[in-house]
Amino acid sequence: MWCAYVLFGTVFGWLLSRSGAADYDFVQGMFLFTELQLYGIIGVGVAVALPGIWWIKRRGTGLGGVPVTVTPKARHRGNVVGGALFGVGWSLTGMCPGPILVNVGEGKLYAIAAFAGVLVGASLFGVTYERWRKLLGLPDVAAKD
Repeated sequence: MWCAYVLFGTVFGWLLSRSGAADYDFVQGMFLFTELQLYGIIGVGVAVALPGIWWIKRRGTGLGGVPVTVTPKARHRGNVVGGALFGVGWSLTGMCPGPILVNVGEGKLYAIAAFAGVLVGASLFGVTYERWRKLLGLPDVAAKD
């Protein structure tokens, strides 16, 4: 099954690269409202995903009859803080996690710094999660056996 995931990820990365969604100038232009192409790409993604998610929720099964449940995520202050940090990082680097890997694959050196920032930030968040959990009311992620 991992071969399918690698193939899907490769095709998705290629599409991100060809569409301009991984291009620093396009992303910066989106945030400055001078390039509208990425808003169209995001809109198409939403337009494709909405009926698919509606259909899966209505049927309760995915392809092959595999049961699927879509449950709403908990709302807490961490959503706002995390969303703000994600937006600041996206705006500063011109990349969110998927396009970081696309840019690394394209050989863009600045993407390696962004990737390192993601790894350091995620590691620091993991190490300090208990403090953030109490401060922001985040859910407990204790292992459930």
